[in-house]
Amino acid sequence: MNPYFKKAFIELIGIEGGYVNDPTDRGGETKYGISKRSYPHLDIKNLTLQQAEEIYYRDFWKANGLDNIIKYELALELFDTGVNMGVGVAPRFLQEALNLMNRNQRDFPDLVVDGKIGPVSIAAYKKVDDRILLKVLNGLQFRRYVEICEKRPDQEKYFNGWMKRV
Repeated sequence: MNPYFKKAFIELIGIEGGYVNDPTDRGGETKYGISKRSYPHLDIKNLTLQQAEEIYYRDFWKANGLDNIIKYELALELFDTGVNMGVGVAPRFLQEALNLMNRNQRDFPDLVVDGKIGPVSIAAYKKVDDRILLKVLNGLQFRRYVEICEKRPDQEKYFNGWMKRV
């Protein structure tokens, strides 16, 4: 298992916490951030930390190709975004961010925003400033949270908690 994943998992669990069954949470019954909505076959209330770790590694870390990310901070950002917003969102945000950062440069062509971190996305990622990339990713994440609150005002109660992730 990737050593970055272990460290990121520990940080994520610190954010996600334990068992919650908030009727206004779109994920429904949740433990360690694993939701009944996404995993209807699981007994969420009795989910173990080890089971959560296996799910996160398989369905979020590996599925998003995060073993290919060189810098821990970026891997953590993409992992956390994928967990909070959906597994396909994080790689799309990365590709959108890289396309934005390439607007007046031709170091790499615009990427197809397909939600898959493959060799072309990795090559483009290696050509940008990581600090700027993290800021662009956070901006995209912030914009998405605002859009959620605008569409569903009942979700505004989660906004301050979401901001801790940005």
